[in-house]
Amino acid sequence: MGGNTQSTTVGQLPTPRTDDSRVPAVLTKVVWALWVLSCAAVVVFLRNTGGWEIAGLAKVDGLTVVMWLTVTFFSGIVHSYSRRYLAGSRTIDRFFGRVFAFTLVVMVLVAADHLAVFGLAWLAMGLVMADLIGHVENWPQAQSAASLARRYFVASSAVLGGALAVLWWGTGATTISGALSATATTPSTILLSGAGALVLAAMIQSALLPFHTWLLSSMTAPTPASALMHAGFVNAGGVLLTRFAPVVTVDAGVMLAIVGIGAASALGGKLLKTVQTDIKGQLGCSTIGQMGFMILQAGLGFFGAAVTHLILHGFYKAYQFLVSGSRIHHESPRQTKSTGALGAVDVVVIGLTAVVGGGLFAALTGKGTKLDSGLLLTFIVVLTVVHAGREVVTGASLPTSLRYGALPLVVLPAVVVYATVYRAITGLLAGLPAVGQPAELTVIHGVVAVAFVAAYVAIETGIYTRSRRLYVALVNATQPPAETLLTATEEYNEY
Repeated sequence: MGGNTQSTTVGQLPTPRTDDSRVPAVLTKVVWALWVLSCAAVVVFLRNTGGWEIAGLAKVDGLTVVMWLTVTFFSGIVHSYSRRYLAGSRTIDRFFGRVFAFTLVVMVLVAADHLAVFGLAWLAMGLVMADLIGHVENWPQAQSAASLARRYFVASSAVLGGALAVLWWGTGATTISGALSATATTPSTILLSGAGALVLAAMIQSALLPFHTWLLSSMTAPTPASALMHAGFVNAGGVLLTRFAPVVTVDAGVMLAIVGIGAASALGGKLLKTVQTDIKGQLGCSTIGQMGFMILQAGLGFFGAAVTHLILHGFYKAYQFLVSGSRIHHESPRQTKSTGALGAVDVVVIGLTAVVGGGLFAALTGKGTKLDSGLLLTFIVVLTVVHAGREVVTGASLPTSLRYGALPLVVLPAVVVYATVYRAITGLLAGLPAVGQPAELTVIHGVVAVAFVAAYVAIETGIYTRSRRLYVALVNATQPPAETLLTATEEYNEY
């Protein structure tokens, strides 16, 4: 079929021979060694109650060690998984070289203090990821997807370069730390221009609406590359806003705009996911929504929550991509058993669990106890508990008593874990400027809360499906360019 004369066999993957390349094994060991060193860096940072720096070039702080620990761990998982996934592939060395290069570039990015080094690392990160998307050279669709992603990433780098140039021109500093320390004496027009460009660069890199096309077009990437992309690369927007928090927090209007942008992508990603039929497409739309949540949290002034979100989402999404193949069942479609609408007892149990969950989060983090943006953050936690609770209570395979008992036993410990990780990350970021300042509560925050409730009700009840115009719009919004789509089985043969 399609000129492929290879026989198809099913069995064990080939055992490495003595003449096989040692590159995958060596780089995998090196990455895990970097993770061990990152763990040591966290310990040193905590014991010294501060970081260290190479004057004018690099500066290691709480954000640096957190991201080093995160990116090396995810990269180690991807390296280890890829040794089996790509076993026997003639391009395995090239793939491992790119994944390892991506890891090093991200480590440089989060430690960079010089404006030029940060900008170049941002560009290099995007170019390497584009190469991973187009890893299979004999697939025209993969090359088209890589080309599309590369254009987006270059645009993001150009916008970021403009922001860095504006900050350099306005502050006279060539380092990030120098520019941030000078924000108090920098004209507001300079800071607003820089903040706008930073937010735009973050939106593109994190695939927020309407810049999500590159992400939905990247499904031609090998599964390990997709895992690294969704667990690491798209998080760059949150890292960028956290690093430049003193710039984006200079004006309340900018923060409200970030909240609106994040909320739009969070809700939009959820709606886009409902019209996806393939597993990776659903995961891609889920990432769009989750990145919206991350940016929303930054807009509320809780950059620690944004970093916590990107880490926990990274664990979840990396796992989901690496096991995506196991979710495909070779069977005929069948009618899914439905449990029907929620009863009065269901509503009471879910509501009480959500209230207790919100109270736990507020008690453990101190957010939501004052009239500030922390109320919206806690409200989102409550709404998340409601959603999780509905999934547990409506599980058709469990007896009623077990469903009700399982709900608090599953959901409330998860809230405690999230709050604990949040407090730990916030503690590590405590030395960063402007990362622990909640925004004032405004009418816009109330509108966002109402929008989340309305969207949740519309999706869970299926009311939104009654609009054919909305359905078509959602389907169109999830369609990547035709040249990036694999439409025939012959196109899956990379040889």
